[in-house]
Amino acid sequence: MPSYEVSSIATVVGGHTQVLDDYQGGVRSIIRLNDEYPLETLQGIEEFSHLTVTWRFHRARPEDVQLHARSPRGDARWPATGTFVHRNHRRPNQLAISFPRLLDVDGRDLHVTDLDAVDGTPVLDLAPYFQQMGPRGPIRQPAWPGEMLAPTYWSDASERP
Repeated sequence: MPSYEVSSIATVVGGHTQVLDDYQGGVRSIIRLNDEYPLETLQGIEEFSHLTVTWRFHRARPEDVQLHARSPRGDARWPATGTFVHRNHRRPNQLAISFPRLLDVDGRDLHVTDLDAVDGTPVLDLAPYFQQMGPRGPIRQPAWPGEMLAPTYWSDASERP
């Protein structure tokens, strides 16, 4: 299999300090662009409401990867599904994509909210979210993702019990 070397372009500063399954909403953090990139690489980004951020589960270990079917969050109410049907650190490359809301740009700092990454997370790529690049046509999914995520995933972190 070919492999690829990828370097981080930015780091998440602040925001979530613990890896948790729920209450990801309402937390402000900063995506700080690395010094080797000129400021003009961000020129115009402030005109967008949301970003597409590719990041690495840097607190995960290679032995966390699970290449078998299992129930989401280990909950037997939901069907066993394969590794590539989950959106967590147990995937082979331990990568994630998030769509935080861009609040402000201050030099190299992109102030965001609703980024479900923790302080210190390496950011591998970022781009503005283009509505025209989102899903086309009707979206289909089974009931379990909504059951798993709807109650509390994007609830405000200040509401955590």
